[in-house]
Amino acid sequence: MAEAKTAVANKPAWVDLSTSDAPAAREFYSKLFGWKVEVNPDPQYGGYGMANVGGKQVAGIGPQMSPEAPTAWSVYIGTDDADDLAKKVQTAGGKVIAPPFDVGDQGRMAVFQDPTGAFISAWQPRAMNAGLPSGEPGTFAWAELSSRGVDKAISFYQKVFGWTPKTSDVGPDSPPYTEFQLGGESIAGGQEMNKMVPAQVPSYWLVYFAVSDVDKSFKTATQAGAREMVSPMDFPGGRFAILSDPQGAAFGLLKMAPR
Repeated sequence: MAEAKTAVANKPAWVDLSTSDAPAAREFYSKLFGWKVEVNPDPQYGGYGMANVGGKQVAGIGPQMSPEAPTAWSVYIGTDDADDLAKKVQTAGGKVIAPPFDVGDQGRMAVFQDPTGAFISAWQPRAMNAGLPSGEPGTFAWAELSSRGVDKAISFYQKVFGWTPKTSDVGPDSPPYTEFQLGGESIAGGQEMNKMVPAQVPSYWLVYFAVSDVDKSFKTATQAGAREMVSPMDFPGGRFAILSDPQGAAFGLLKMAPR
């Protein structure tokens, strides 16, 4: 257990979707990524379903916990101590939205908001202690922060998770891109939100999933009711696209270039 905890500490440990229509979302993502989603029958989990690929749990899909909750994907960062992390968040200028609480015997979670308004969750593993599968089609590929005040956010994540920023210029028409690194490994990214984005859109974390063919998956998604946000395009590390699912949750598709 100690080894498992150490493996996920301060890295993306889980992703899940809170949605207005969980059965429809399960059908959509199963069609898109080949997920097999199994809903936990225990009432304490509120209809939460686990998505599996190749026998590995890759994501969760559940109904909104309250009517005012947004339909959105959440990124969970692993921690050895969610309660201690909550104190760090407040000291660093963030907010504790949902104080740490137990999720059955699976683990302990909390929801925070960084100083720029983006929500980020934490996961302290217990029974559910495997690392988040990544890289294979249908699994987690990347987490990316679009922030209104990214410099303030970078400082916050440095203090809370020990992430080291590696910032690069990506072109004259785009703000610099920051890779958040832990022990020299890039584990997430962040960028100042594009000025073209409507003012009412808050800072947010976006989850990307790996696919073998971005254009093919993009077409499958739009034919199944998803809405285009960023059509498939190349970047120095590969190819990506961003969509909004039929219930309104944004997510990305990513195919990394061979190294």
